[in-house]
Amino acid sequence: MKFKKPNFWDYKKPNLIAYILLPFTYIIKLIGFISKKEKIVTERIKTICVGNIYLGGTGKTPISIKIDQILKNLNFKTAFIKKKYHDQEDEQKILSTYGKLFCKKNRIDALKDAINQNIEVAIFDDGLQDKILSYDITFVCFNSQSWVGNNLCIPSGPLREDLKNIKKYDAVFLNGNGENISEIKNIINNIKPDLEIFNTEYIPLNMEEIDINQNYLAFSGIGNPDSFLKTLKKSNIKIVKTLNFPDHYYYSNKDITKIKEVAKNLKAKIVTTEKDYNRLNKLNSEGIDFLKIELKIVNENQLINFLKKKL
Repeated sequence: MKFKKPNFWDYKKPNLIAYILLPFTYIIKLIGFISKKEKIVTERIKTICVGNIYLGGTGKTPISIKIDQILKNLNFKTAFIKKKYHDQEDEQKILSTYGKLFCKKNRIDALKDAINQNIEVAIFDDGLQDKILSYDITFVCFNSQSWVGNNLCIPSGPLREDLKNIKKYDAVFLNGNGENISEIKNIINNIKPDLEIFNTEYIPLNMEEIDINQNYLAFSGIGNPDSFLKTLKKSNIKIVKTLNFPDHYYYSNKDITKIKEVAKNLKAKIVTTEKDYNRLNKLNSEGIDFLKIELKIVNENQLINFLKKKL
């Protein structure tokens, strides 16, 4: 879905626009309640869902990759499952470079394919709100900087469901750049005291390819561009201008030509995210650097023990 979230979603408190949209929020909640279905429970394969309740930009894909790496080290035969959206080929491409990916229009069909290939653990990148599937382990990802925005549901705010619903899930990931998360942890503990909380930080992997002595124009089409910008600045990359596009944005040759012209006028180099870079073709990607990152799990041993216990 190509979508650029409105700024008021991330205000600390709802503004007038958010309150005006509240009737639509209630309608969406009612439709969701009415359309509840009996969930399918799988016995021939273990399932893990890495999802979110904040719409976009919460680190689901890097967390899915990290969990996959841990499980492989524990000798599990794993695979990723992702619902096929043509505008999410960037994420599909990244996942397929790290492991086996089953990607179909229907998650159930993709899961059946994984079962037929004797996969032991299927890791779903997204799908937390899927009304059909019941997962063995559910993770909810948050960005520590954005957290829950104005704490309202779509379209009044960025949430897919109420924050109190995290009590239905098994664990939470707080992904960020070293922010103080003590207040967030207190809020989570008040909702569900025994909910596991895993803290992560974005770590650049290819800084040797970035010239920190140069100025950079940074562009991205992701759910949380502010977090990307913070990662760049934390890595001492000099950013003189930023250009933000809708999430999963498809860049035309005209877009890239314009970006390169702006950078040239600023006498700056260009940097983007790995996801955005994967949406470029070989011709227009020339002269554009990307920051490859991973999420370092601060309490990784706690996560390993959690996975062992659940699986």
